[in-house]
Order: sequence, then C-alpha cells, then structure tokens
Amino acid sequence: MVPSEANFMGNIFGGSILAEVDRVAYVTATRHAGGSCVTASFDRVDFISPVHVGDVVEFIATITSVGRSSMEVWVEVRAEDLKGGPRRIVVNAFVTMVAVDEAGQPRAVPPLTLRNEAERRRAEEARRRMDARRATRPRGIPVPEPN
Repeated sequence: MVPSEANFMGNIFGGSILAEVDRVAYVTATRHAGGSCVTASFDRVDFISPVHVGDVVEFIATITSVGRSSMEVWVEVRAEDLKGGPRRIVVNAFVTMVAVDEAGQPRAVPPLTLRNEAERRRAEEARRRMDARRATRPRGIPVPEPN
C-alpha cells in the first residue's frame, strides 16, 4: 500500500481497502457466473487490524452461496510487512453480487457445488444472512405521480 492511500492516522484508508474488496468480489463472482456482475450489497465488514503504508496486501475470496442470480462472496484481507513478520487478517467482508445480462437485468447463474462440511456450513450461514437481508431490505420510496 502506498502513502497516497493513507488516512490521517497514517494507516491505509478503509475506503481504499473496500474498493479493492469490491473488485475482488467482482472478479470472483464473474468467474463463477461466466459474465458481468454488479454489487448488490456489502454485508458485515469487519476491520480487524490496520493496514500500514508499505504493507503487502493479499485478498482471498470464496463464493459461499448462490441464489438464482446472486452470489455471496466472502473476502478475507491479509496484510504483511515487507520487512518481515507474520501475515495478519485485517478485514473480513461479505459482498453480494448479482449476475446481469447485456441489458443490466439479473440473469441465472450456475449452482454452487458444495464439496465438504465446511462449505455446507458456510452456505447455511449465508442463507441465514440472505434471509436477514431480505427481511430488512428497503422496499423503495414511492415516487409521486406528476400532476
């Protein structure tokens, strides 16, 4: 990470990290969907440890669940001081991406193959998060008809 991305505390601005998380989620979802995706929501972003100027940052992304057109992508961010020291987890985030066609409309994606108990557990946890998001999703603000 470079100085131009630093905040007033001298650490990397959280928004810079979130922008990269969004890009990584996009690539991960697009690979699974076989085409363009858009960000639908960020769910539960945890900043665990600061990222310092000069750190090398690694992003690990996994699709945890798939709906008809949506995919939940879990992104873990790790940082490492170039001068030495262990890698440390700095951010965890869940991002919901939606596959879209050329007209920007949602389109179906392939199902997710769950290969082991850990993947099945993550998929069940993702289903609960999706249910919670649906329960609290804004229904939109009605637009008044013109007179």
